Amino acid sequence: MFTGFLFLLLLTEIKFPYEDVLNYLNLTKNKDKLVRPAKYFQRPTWVYLQMSIMAILDVREIDQTFVSFVGIYMKWEDPHIFWKPQNFGELDKMRVPANLLWKPDLMIEEMIEKDKAGPIPFITIDSTGLVEHVRDLMVVSTCKMKMYTFPFDIQSCTLSLKSIIYPEEELRFQVINDSKLITEWTRQMMRNESEWFLLDITVKGQSVPRFFEKQSVLIYTIRMKRRSALYIANFLVPILVFFCLDLASFLMSDSGGEKVSFKVTVLLAVTVMQLILNEILPSSSEWIPLIAVYCIGIFGLMMISLLETILVMYLIEKDSASKEKKADKNRSLNVKKWTHCACVCNVSDEPPSELLSVAKEDKRSQLMEDSNSLEKLPDEMSEAVKALSLLLSRMEERKPDYWTRVAKKVDTIFFFVYVIVSTLFLVVIFSLWVNAKDESW
Repeated sequence: MFTGFLFLLLLTEIKFPYEDVLNYLNLTKNKDKLVRPAKYFQRPTWVYLQMSIMAILDVREIDQTFVSFVGIYMKWEDPHIFWKPQNFGELDKMRVPANLLWKPDLMIEEMIEKDKAGPIPFITIDSTGLVEHVRDLMVVSTCKMKMYTFPFDIQSCTLSLKSIIYPEEELRFQVINDSKLITEWTRQMMRNESEWFLLDITVKGQSVPRFFEKQSVLIYTIRMKRRSALYIANFLVPILVFFCLDLASFLMSDSGGEKVSFKVTVLLAVTVMQLILNEILPSSSEWIPLIAVYCIGIFGLMMISLLETILVMYLIEKDSASKEKKADKNRSLNVKKWTHCACVCNVSDEPPSELLSVAKEDKRSQLMEDSNSLEKLPDEMSEAVKALSLLLSRMEERKPDYWTRVAKKVDTIFFFVYVIVSTLFLVVIFSLWVNAKDESW
């Protein structure tokens, strides 16, 4: 009986400070709390604001958009909210539903898609009248990309925070202007950077005109650098390897069509890489990116090399065609000589037997004279003469024709010029990549 009485006594003494504060502030019934909190309407409401980039989700070069996940912290003073903590069990801070109080109608000017992150349903208030509100947004914003030094580029994207309807006479923003502190804070909170590395974040407040009024705006500038290792390994190096293969093709024989087919295959491989690049780079770029110049230059050099190979093969084929014509002419002359001899034999007045006997006697006498002359010469001299005649005949056979010699000279000169021009081209391109800055274009 006594224990039951104590239990009832404790129940009567238990207090619920949260409900007591809500009832004391009359938040559940007073709709005036949904208007701008100000004792004097002539004075603006100051909102302390701080934005942090939680994650860099994507940077779409072809669409010129920047996808990020941001957290926005806002703090302002509401003069309608005040209570003494000692009267409510030392409760000095509590969280109430967000739809019970006025909140700044904040918007991001560059945002082009609706926020997909769910709203935070609570808002924090304390006994002195300070109100804190946190918003998490997935922002898809426009960002003008500068692709001149891709993939070694540095992009700068801006997020402008302002009110939708309130002019600066009614609502103003204040922020910490220390960019180092903001950057360090953001790096500590960042969860994902994708292929980008955050360099710094700067913020500045300014007043911008809107119709016949002016509004307070905070402009955050996010500078980030692309991680280019993947593009170097998958794009720049393969194209350079294809170019080295084209240089190595000068060691191949010019006879046959293997050299031309090899060069055409390498050229088509570079064309495929150009098509991949076309899907990455935006078509609205004011300046042609250096990587496009790099691809076009390599493609042009390889095209000139292919045309030079076709010219060399044409000159060599021209010599072979002339050889075939000479061979055909010699065959026709031999046929004419044999037919002429046959005609002479047929029209002769002497009988054939007498002509044959005379010819045999002439050949015998000539052979006898030759044998006598050879017997007079030493054996060593005769062998030297035979070896020299054999060597001269082989040299005449190996000696290239005129157009073949011209083709070899053209090929040698072109190779040296090709190497010099391509080296200068690559040096200039890579020096521009190193020294160029996207901000200057």
